[in-house]
Parts: sequence; C-alpha cells; structure tokens
Amino acid sequence: MDSYDTIIVGGASAGLSAAIYAARQGMKTLVITKDIGGQALLTTDIQNYPGFDMIGGFELANKFKEQAEHYGTEFVYDEVLKISKEGDKFFLKTAGKEYSSMSLILAFGKTPRDLDVEGESRLKGHGISYCAICDGPLFKGKEVAVVGNGSHALEALVYLSSVAGKVYYITNAKKLVGDDELLQTVNSIENKEIYFDSVPASINGSESVESVTFQNKSSGENKTVKLSGVFAEKGYIAKSEFVRNLVDLNENNEVVVDKYCKTSTDGVFACGDVTDTPYKQAVISAGQGAIAALSAYNYVQKKKGKVAAKSDWKLIKN
Repeated sequence: MDSYDTIIVGGASAGLSAAIYAARQGMKTLVITKDIGGQALLTTDIQNYPGFDMIGGFELANKFKEQAEHYGTEFVYDEVLKISKEGDKFFLKTAGKEYSSMSLILAFGKTPRDLDVEGESRLKGHGISYCAICDGPLFKGKEVAVVGNGSHALEALVYLSSVAGKVYYITNAKKLVGDDELLQTVNSIENKEIYFDSVPASINGSESVESVTFQNKSSGENKTVKLSGVFAEKGYIAKSEFVRNLVDLNENNEVVVDKYCKTSTDGVFACGDVTDTPYKQAVISAGQGAIAALSAYNYVQKKKGKVAAKSDWKLIKN
C-alpha cells in the first residue's frame, strides 16, 4: 500500500493550491481526483483571478497542475469511495486501489445542481453558467435568464441586472421568496421580466446559447425567448456523505472548519467550496488550499517530532 504525508481529495483550485504548498514543503503528496479543474471547467473565460486579465478555466487548472507536478505532487484519477482512520493513519479506498496517509485534505468542492433540460449538457461553458458572480461580466449588455428560486437565485438576478441588458427570471415558485430588503431591491429592478410557475423545457443554440424555451406549469403554454446566457441557480450539492462519520458537517453538508482549515478530526483539513467558508470563488479556494496545506504540514511535522513551519513569524515547536 502506497503511503503519503498528505493525501488531497479533489483537483480544483483548493486542492491544487494545497498540493503546491504541501509539495513545496517537502511533503510526499498525492492528489486523488476524478478530473482537474472542477467547476472552473464550466467557465471559458475567468476575468477575476489575480494575475490574468482573462484565462480559461481549463488553462488555469492546468497551470496549477503543472506547478504542483513540478514540486513532486503525484496524481491519481479515481474516486474515493471510503475513508477510515486507524490510530494516526488515514486509509483511503478508491475503485482501483488503497492508500494511506499521515494527514488528509478534503477539497472535493461542490457540484451545481443541473437544470436537467435538453441542451444543457451540450452547451455547458458555452452560454450556460452556474455562477453569476463568476461569469456575469461576460454578458455585459446582453440578455440572459436566471433559472431557480429562493434567495440565491434572487441575488443572482440582482447582480446580473447591473451587468446584463435584460434579465429573465424563470422560477417554478408562484411568488418571490426572500427577506424584505432583498425583495425590495428585486422589485425596484427595471430591466427584468419574471415568469412564475414556470420550468425550463430546453436551452437552444448550435454552438452557444441562442434562446431558452420554458413552460408554464398551470397552463402548459410554452414560450421561447432569445438570449445569450442562462444562469442555473438551483443551488449546489456538497457530496460529502462519505466523510460524514469522519468530520463534522453543517446543515448544508459543508465541512465545518476553523481559520486554520482544521476539521473536527485531528489530521483532517478541508478547503474550498466544500467548507462552510462563504463566497465560493476560485481565488478564495486557492487561498484556503494554502492554509490547509501549511496546517497539514505543521501537523505532520509535530507527529514526526520535528519543527513545524513559520506561523505569524514564529516557529511552532513541539
């Protein structure tokens, strides 16, 4: 069984950043992930990552990966099925193999809820987005739709109304649901058009989004509107059931962490969108990945009876 100083579960911004920092500290580091990039792969043009005016999600993720590999990080493309702890060791079982590690970094992110409509899978990254803040500026002055309900979708509507030329809000609810201040803001928006009791039927376009067709659930009437973008705002799923017996989760199945990215279990750290940290952004995830890696390094060093890393300009000793 292959053994490591730290194993990172997840290969997006948080996990790759953690890999860079861990490997640079001389830790034997393994990343187990189904793919590289995570949600960044859904974004063709990232315009808010420091150091780049614009960069594709795939390109950014691969830059992270190349840097991690440069420092000695190993990668396994597989899915973690089970994690257990015996003494001071963690054991991970994938579909193909078993691994052990002195520490563990959870960075498997969140998965956006799909709309489950015709055209969605084909046009992902070509006009269909799952993050208004990330991709909204790409649609400046254009017409877009927000599909979803609740405060999360309304916040996307508010933000996009300040960027896009017009926003269609398609919701299966029969009225707007949110706090009074949010509803007041929504009601003041002029460049919006709301369709209640409606669900999307298809997203249309050859190479990119050109229109969306939706149906009124009560009347059965279909309507198609021409637009350039569709924002799926049905929320995200933290697929964290496989670590429920290992770490504390909140009501949203997010991993609870402190400022050092420590979880409720010694030796287990978490970073990125899977944690209870607010504002799910690539740059925030990358920063958390660095914190998690340094915390894991300190933990492993102490277990080995060695001096840990500098923290707040002081050496951490046993």
